[in-house]
Amino acid sequence: MRITTIEALRAHLQALPFANPRVVASGNHSVPWPLLVEVDKALPAYRLFMLNAPRGIPIRAGVTHETPFVGAGMRGSASLAYYPCRLSLVPSLLKAQTPPDIVLLHTAPPRHGLLSLGIEVNILPAAIEAARARGALVIAQINPQLPFTYGDSLVPVEEVDLAIEVDEPIAPMTSRPVNDDQRAIGAHVAALVPDGATLQLGIGAIPDAALELLRERRGLRIWTEMLSDGVLGLDRAGALGEGLLTTSFAAGSAELHQWLDGNERVIFCRTERTNDPAMIARQPQMTSINAALQVDLFAQANASYVDGRIYSGFGGQTDFIVGALHATSGRAIVALPSWHAKSGTSTIVRHLPGPATSFQHSYVVTEHGAAAIWGRPQAEQAHELIERAAAPAARDDLRSAARELFGPA
Repeated sequence: MRITTIEALRAHLQALPFANPRVVASGNHSVPWPLLVEVDKALPAYRLFMLNAPRGIPIRAGVTHETPFVGAGMRGSASLAYYPCRLSLVPSLLKAQTPPDIVLLHTAPPRHGLLSLGIEVNILPAAIEAARARGALVIAQINPQLPFTYGDSLVPVEEVDLAIEVDEPIAPMTSRPVNDDQRAIGAHVAALVPDGATLQLGIGAIPDAALELLRERRGLRIWTEMLSDGVLGLDRAGALGEGLLTTSFAAGSAELHQWLDGNERVIFCRTERTNDPAMIARQPQMTSINAALQVDLFAQANASYVDGRIYSGFGGQTDFIVGALHATSGRAIVALPSWHAKSGTSTIVRHLPGPATSFQHSYVVTEHGAAAIWGRPQAEQAHELIERAAAPAARDDLRSAARELFGPA
C-alpha cells in the first residue's frame, strides 16, 4: 500500500487505460466520499456499483448506476441498471458478471499490518478478491474516526494499492420517532421471540420497537445482516448471551460506533457467510424479522417495488427467510402496517400487482396481530391474514376475494 496525495491520486486515475470502468464502492453508511469525488472528477464516464447508495453520489451524464439493492441515491435514476439478485449471491455477481476495475474502500488505520473495513464489510471482500484476480485497482480512504472492527473486515495492507488519509466524522443514522402503530407491531413481533432466540432484524421503526421490548429476554443471540443501536440496547440490558455477535454491516449512532471500535465480541463477516441460508439454518431458534410493503392472500410479500418500479431489492430478506425456516425452531416474520396512510389503501391485498420479494413466511404481523402462515393450506393462510392482520376496513373486500380464490371458508 502506498499513501498518496489527492493530487497524485487524481493524476493516477486520469492515466488509467479504461474507457468506461466499473467502480465498486462502499455503500450504506460508510461511503468513501472524498475518494468518490476524485473518481468523479478524473473519469469522464464510469459505472458506479454500490449497495444501498445514499443521497449525494454523483449523478450526471457519463455515470451509470449499478446495484442489486437500490438506495435513496440511485432510486429513480435514469441511468439505473438494477440487478435482481439475492444478497448472498452478489459476491458471485462481482466475480463473474460485474467484475470491478476500481474498488474504493473506507477503512480505519492499520493495526499490525491490517486495515479494517469498519462498519461496512458486506460484499467488499469479494470485490477486493475480484479486483486482485484481474489486476484491477484497490484504493483505500484511511480514516481514524472509523471504528476498527474484526472478522472479515480485516484487510492486509498489501491488498491495497493506493491510499489517502482523511479525518472525517462518520455520519450517524437518524431514526424517526416510533408511532403507535409501529409500537403495536413491535409488541406483536416481540411476543413471537423466546429466550435464547437468534435474531436478524433490519432497519426501521418496527425493528427498533421490537428490540426495545426484547430487553427483558435472556440469552439472545445475534446473527444478522445489519447491526443497529437496538442491539447495543439489548447488550446493556443484559438480554444477550455470552457468544459472539455476527453481522455484515452496522448503521446507527456515534455511541454505537464507539461501542464497536475495538470490540472483539462483534464479528463482521462477508456476505457469503452472514447471508448463506445454510449457515443461517444452523443458528438455534433463528428468528428473521423483515419489513414489507404489501402482502397478498397467497402470503406473498412485496418489499421491493412501488407502482411497478424498483424501490429497493431483495436484499437479505430471501436469504434469511429461507435460512430461518430451515433452522431448528426457526421463525421467519414479516412485519408491516395494515394500512397505507398516504394512498388510503390496505397493505394486505388480493394479489400483488408486481413481483414478489419473498413468500412462505412463518408469520405476517401488523398492528392488529400476528397471522400464522406456515404449515396451513392456502385458504387458512388467507383467513389468518384477513382476520388477524388486515385493517378492519379492508376485511369485507378481502373475504370476498378469498371466497373467489379459495372457495367458501
